[in-house]
Amino acid sequence: MTLSSCPVPLVEQHDLVMLDLDGVVYRGPDPVPHAVDALERARTAGTRLAYVTNNASRTAAAAAQHLADLGVPDVGPDDVVTAAQAVVDLIAADLPSGSRVLVVGGPGLREPLAAAGLVAVGSADDDPVAVVQGFHPDVAWRDLAEATYAVAAGARYYASNLDLTVPTARGVAPGNGSLVSLVQQVTGVDPTVAGKPEPPLLRSTIARCDGTSPLMVGDRLDTDIRGAANVGVPSLAVLTGLSDAQTIADAEGDLRPSFVAPDLRGLLVAHPEVTVDGERARCADAEVRLDGDRVEVSGGEELHGLRAAVALAWACRDGSGRRVRLDGMMTP
Repeated sequence: MTLSSCPVPLVEQHDLVMLDLDGVVYRGPDPVPHAVDALERARTAGTRLAYVTNNASRTAAAAAQHLADLGVPDVGPDDVVTAAQAVVDLIAADLPSGSRVLVVGGPGLREPLAAAGLVAVGSADDDPVAVVQGFHPDVAWRDLAEATYAVAAGARYYASNLDLTVPTARGVAPGNGSLVSLVQQVTGVDPTVAGKPEPPLLRSTIARCDGTSPLMVGDRLDTDIRGAANVGVPSLAVLTGLSDAQTIADAEGDLRPSFVAPDLRGLLVAHPEVTVDGERARCADAEVRLDGDRVEVSGGEELHGLRAAVALAWACRDGSGRRVRLDGMMTP
C-alpha cells in the first residue's frame, strides 16, 4: 500500500471532512497553528465540516462552544458528533423508549440519553437493563462498582470508546478504556463500543451529515486512521498531535493513512503522485533518497518532501522489512 494522490485540493474531492479534535484542531486550550484559517477556507469552499470526538465527557454544545471560542467559524452543536451520541444511538436501536440505563460518566452521556427517551439511573438497585460507560474525570470507584453489579446481573454493557489514555495539561492520564477494562475483568463481559476505531461513530457522522464522499482527518493512527479504514473512507493524517512523521513511516496495514500533511493546510492543496525507484522517491518538486537507513530530502515543498519520504519508507518496509528513519522531519 502507498499514499493516494489527488490532483486537486482535497476539499474539492470530498463533500464531508470529519475532523478529530485534540491534536488536529486544538491542543488543550489552544488552537493548532494554521487550523482555524484552514477550516475557514475549507468551509468557504463549500465543504461540510464535522468535528468527531471519542471524548464523551462534554456535550456536543460544550464542544462546539470551545471551538467557537478558539475562533473556528460558523460552528454549532449540529457540527459536532461525540462518541456519547453514537453509543446512545446504539442503545436506542436495541432498547425501547423509557428503558433504564445506568450511566458511568457525565453530562455528555446523560443529555443524549434523555433526548433519545431513555432514563438515566445511577445504581444497579434501580434495575437498569443496560450500562453505558464514558470518560469523565469524576468517575469514582463507586460508579465502577455499580456498573459491575448491573452487568453481572445481566444488564447490556456499552462503552463510548476504549481509548486507554487521555491527554491533560499535566500529561497523559488513564482514559475510558482503562476504566472499562476494570469492569471487563470483574464481570468477564465485553462492551459494545461506539467510538473510533469501531465503525458506529463515523457511520453516525456520515449519516447525520449526508456525506457521499467523506474524508477522515486525524492525528492518531490506532483510532482515527484505523477507524476510517473500518468504514471504508480515505484518511488524512496530520503531524500536529500524537503521530509524527516517523510513526507514520513505521505504520503497516490499516494504520496507514491515504494522505499525510504537516497540518490542516493539507486540506487546501493537491497531493501529487509519488514515484519510488529503488532507494529514491519523487513527489512533484521534491526528491528523497536513502543515506544508509536515513532519508535525505532535496528541495521541494514541505508537503511533497513528506509524501516522498513516507512512500519511500513504506516501500522499503514492504519490500525488505527495512526500517527507514525520518529523523526530525516536520514535527510541528
